[in-house]
Amino acid sequence: MTITIYGIKNCDTMKKARAWLDNKGLAYSFHDYKADGIDPSHLERWTALAGWETVLNRAGTTFKKLDEADKQDLDQKKAIALMLAQPSMIKRPVLEIDEKLLVGFQPDVYAQTFS
Repeated sequence: MTITIYGIKNCDTMKKARAWLDNKGLAYSFHDYKADGIDPSHLERWTALAGWETVLNRAGTTFKKLDEADKQDLDQKKAIALMLAQPSMIKRPVLEIDEKLLVGFQPDVYAQTFS
């Protein structure tokens, strides 16, 4: 099993998700998409699997600070462009387990996935 967790190093939710994985003894690699960026193919795959509405973090301050025009008429293409321009708008964490994808941290969903 290959596990990669994507997010931002200092995010509280990321810290909780990584601590959960560590406590379960699960080995994973970490990709900081704020420091290292993210390529369009990842975002296209994630939004195809989970929906752009799930992957785009509209609750965060980065999204809330956008001009109203940028928030209007959102679709997958526009959401991907926003997330590429400002990776802080990607919901955290994104966890890839082989071909499976989890977006956001919910301990019960993690427990079910790794049971």
